[in-house]
Amino acid sequence: MKLYGVLVLLATLSAAYGLQCYICSGVKPSACTTKLNCPTGFDRCTSLESQGLVTRTCATAATCREPLKCCDKDLCNGAIPTGSSILLLLVSSAITSVFLWWFY
Repeated sequence: MKLYGVLVLLATLSAAYGLQCYICSGVKPSACTTKLNCPTGFDRCTSLESQGLVTRTCATAATCREPLKCCDKDLCNGAIPTGSSILLLLVSSAITSVFLWWFY
């Protein structure tokens, strides 16, 4: 039973930290690598490109209007692919192991 409690904790841990976005102002797109955990209430990542330079930050859904590009996933406002979450892979492996052990 304790294992299920740990699994639930691990599954919700990433949600507790909030949205993570790239932040920068007026730089080349490849130079924007700084990450920020957005403050409470900010639920979107934004990106604005102008004259070959980019500005990226956290925002609210209400401020998402053209020409801003908005998204709501971790690090979605960058050109760098984020890949799979290690935490998600570990949790799914643990759940599979528990069920295999239980039914074996």
